Amino acid sequence: MSRSDYRRPRGRHGGMIMRALTLGTGLAVPLAGPVAAAHAQAAPPAAHAKAGPADDAVRQAALVDQEDQRIMQIRSVLAAIMQSGGAPTAALKQPKVFGSSHGKTLVLPPSVSGHPYTVADLVRIGGKYFRKLPDGSFLLAAHLFVADGAGLVLSNPSGPLHIRMASTASAFSSIVSFGGSVRIEGTARGPVRISSWDVRTRGPDTQVADGRAYIRAVGGELKMKHAQVSHLGFWSGRTGGIALTGTERPANAAKRLTKEQRNQAKRRRLEQNRQRGSGGGGPGDIQIEEPGGTATHVPAADLVTGSIENSVISGDAYGLFVSGSNQTQIKGNRIVNSLVHGVLMHRFAKNATIADTTVTGSRGDGFVLSRATEKVRVTDCVAERNGHNGFTLNGQPLAKGPSASGESLESFGDSSVNGSVARNNGHYGIELLGGERLSVQNSRVIGGDMGIVVRNGATDVQISGNRLEGQVRQGIALRDGVRDARLAGNTVVGARTGIYLRNANASLVGNVVQGATEHGITFRGAADGSTVRNNTLSGSGTSAVSTSGSHGRVRKEGNDTKGWHDTASLWMKVQRYAKPMNLIWAGVFMLVVLTMTRSGGRRGQGRGGRGTHPYALQRPLEQRRVWHLRRGGAGATGAALTQPKRRPEAEGI
Repeated sequence: MSRSDYRRPRGRHGGMIMRALTLGTGLAVPLAGPVAAAHAQAAPPAAHAKAGPADDAVRQAALVDQEDQRIMQIRSVLAAIMQSGGAPTAALKQPKVFGSSHGKTLVLPPSVSGHPYTVADLVRIGGKYFRKLPDGSFLLAAHLFVADGAGLVLSNPSGPLHIRMASTASAFSSIVSFGGSVRIEGTARGPVRISSWDVRTRGPDTQVADGRAYIRAVGGELKMKHAQVSHLGFWSGRTGGIALTGTERPANAAKRLTKEQRNQAKRRRLEQNRQRGSGGGGPGDIQIEEPGGTATHVPAADLVTGSIENSVISGDAYGLFVSGSNQTQIKGNRIVNSLVHGVLMHRFAKNATIADTTVTGSRGDGFVLSRATEKVRVTDCVAERNGHNGFTLNGQPLAKGPSASGESLESFGDSSVNGSVARNNGHYGIELLGGERLSVQNSRVIGGDMGIVVRNGATDVQISGNRLEGQVRQGIALRDGVRDARLAGNTVVGARTGIYLRNANASLVGNVVQGATEHGITFRGAADGSTVRNNTLSGSGTSAVSTSGSHGRVRKEGNDTKGWHDTASLWMKVQRYAKPMNLIWAGVFMLVVLTMTRSGGRRGQGRGGRGTHPYALQRPLEQRRVWHLRRGGAGATGAALTQPKRRPEAEGI
């Protein structure tokens, strides 16, 4: 299936085909969608139901591509109008509806008054594309685009606000800001409700194969508090439901500044240059210097910023997707039944705070800090009953060698999980992949195949003060090149093996293992430089601390194993100590003992018979015994040896 399958035939009106969907309220509302014509010529629903997952994937990927094209087209048109000046620029100050082969878009430019647009403004200017329904809710029946410098506030001071974003098999709507500001503001008693809406079923759109309504901020700012958002998003992170994504455009592109604003910006740049003393701008800025003139700077790419607070998000493809962001705040939220991940911090999301947020029932992970994220703090959060991991922190580099895109080979890190809970997730409680200076502290992990897993060459990892209960295999596992890890003050209850290390180097101090059924602590493979000190190990199994399968020096001291019941058989105990070096030294010792024994026996039996001092023959002559030969005994010719009495001078010898 190719992209051409989703393109509409071009006509005198730019190929735009509108399809009127009759609402249950009796209103005929035309919807503009990216696949209206394709839907009109599509197979019957029964045939569509037989489409396989591969067909659905191709279709969704094509729709995401079309959404990118639509946004770029609008951005290009706006830039062209602003550069032309004159009447078109003045006309742009009024909201317009842009039509293209990818759908109708209601564009909100910066208002003449400078104030943000409100729900009342949308009703006034939106016409058939934003209409109030008899039940008091509002239907958004087209794409909404908040231009750079414009603002939109979705709130209702007089009561609850419910916005239904049209989303059917043939069309869907969206709210996208490009450098603008979007604020969704409800109250604790009257939250703003936003959901997809299928007019045929009179309910939320639960099918993602044909696309689905979504909200996205490209650069600029998105703030949401006291909202209930449900059943948004499809396929990608940027169209996944609620997305905050950075933009590659310069921060001052497409902005029309007054003379005073330009002078203020110039003064700020000069002040920054004086403070830095280097004549440069911010990180990533480009310096442009005229011959004989002063230097100016083009700011680096914009990062999106914003906050999501005290909201409930349910049934989205991605609960929250954040990339290319700085200082994003996610606090006090509840995210339920996401189709992929609950919270995904994607590339170049940095300095973010995720606090007091619960993710339950996601098909993927609860919380994900993917590659190229830095300095993200996850505090007092809960990941429960998710299909894969509760928390995943990935600090691996974007590339392992030369790549077509020239990605960096540096690792990422400085992120942490603190005071959080991972309960009964499908795979691991918390997983750390590569990276530097990642930490998991004062958290609780309940259930799962393993509790905390660190792998793929992570370095300088801190795992401390955590409690792990009821894991199937290992409570804490470090493997595959982990170096300089520190495990301190953790408690592991009920796993087969409390702490497991394979080809990893770590310091284990003050940890407690209770109820292990195989090993308290196990080392496998390269373990040189590891330390096991002052740990308390109880349970029953073949060994409290097992190093039989490792090589390299493991220092063990001060560990309390009084509560450990050794169930190893005699043969296992022999194998435990029957290491090559032990056998070699035992052989050397036995050889020495055997040699001494045989040498002593020969000397004792040489002349004096059994019991003779082995060095008797080496005594001085005057101290030796005197023997006399006397006649008699055995016949006439016989002789007998008799020992006379000792001479007085020989007494005391």
